Amino acid sequence: MTNAKLDYSVQTRTRASSISAIVALLLVLVAVALPAFASRSLIQDMFFILTMLVLAQFWNLLAGYGGLVSVGQQAFVGIGAYAMFGVVILMGFDPVPSILIAGVAALLLAIPTAFFAFRLQGAYFAIGTWVIAEVVRLLVAQWKAVGGGTGTSLPRSATGDMWFTGAIETLFGVRNAAARDILAYWLAVLLAVATIAGIYWLLRTKRGLGLAAVRDNIEAAKSVGVDAVRMKWTVFLVSAFGTGLAGGLIYMQKARISPDAAFSLQDWTAYVIFIVVIGGIGTIEGPILGVLVFFILQSLLADFGSWYLMALGVIGITIMLFAPRGLWGLFSDRTGIELFPVRRRLTGGRLTGGHVTDTLPSSKEE
Repeated sequence: MTNAKLDYSVQTRTRASSISAIVALLLVLVAVALPAFASRSLIQDMFFILTMLVLAQFWNLLAGYGGLVSVGQQAFVGIGAYAMFGVVILMGFDPVPSILIAGVAALLLAIPTAFFAFRLQGAYFAIGTWVIAEVVRLLVAQWKAVGGGTGTSLPRSATGDMWFTGAIETLFGVRNAAARDILAYWLAVLLAVATIAGIYWLLRTKRGLGLAAVRDNIEAAKSVGVDAVRMKWTVFLVSAFGTGLAGGLIYMQKARISPDAAFSLQDWTAYVIFIVVIGGIGTIEGPILGVLVFFILQSLLADFGSWYLMALGVIGITIMLFAPRGLWGLFSDRTGIELFPVRRRLTGGRLTGGHVTDTLPSSKEE
């Protein structure tokens, strides 16, 4: 007995997550090949789904994991889009690499935004982010070089000679406009995959544990050595950078911008919050399911005008009342399935060494 020891291991992977990883890889391959056999309208729909998914994942990182409920994410979409337009129009940059500048611009805006907003708590933080977004919108509307309050379009020279569009035209035998849609779609696939993979990696690290601790109880997190201030800054800046990238990509595809559209509270924050809430806040799977439900509802109800928005509100309230953790949370609670597990599980427990061969109960794998 003196030589016996317990053989334990800590795991996060489950059988369901292993299967989902294979399925996800196949879906990515299909997504990359989709322009070869899909119509232009389907490519545009997929672009919308993917970009809204990216926005939802970053808002979910901010609110669902960081506990920072912002209603001012449209500021980062707008400033990213305008930064991209600015360097293309004023400096002659190509729109594709300018998407990175969109992310940097949003990151720079997030620094003073966080400096002021982090002095507020709860609902005051949410209102504060919205006020800052409105101030930024009003300031951008005075930028005459990019159209002022009426907006502007990307120059034809920029859209016509955009990186990779010539190769896409030759490869698929399409016109320039369709080639731009395919390019934007491929970039959206890349951004969505990188976003989900990056967030999942973050949540599996020690920083992810610290982030969850800060969300659940900031004082308790501080008592065990978690730097709550640093965690909040990190998640806010990362979310802003990713949201800015999405904003630049969205308006590269649109090729037309105005302050009211780029800084729309409804399009870039209200809809995103709806997606996360109905899908399941605080999970990676939730926004994926939520964006699919949102797209279906939009396709079915968009022709009903204001009734469409009322229907979304009723659906959102109903789900919050009867499934507070969203549709994915309801499914996961009943089945135990997690496609992106982040919880640590203690498995094994077999006694080894000496003459002891008994096996202790191990945690149940999902």
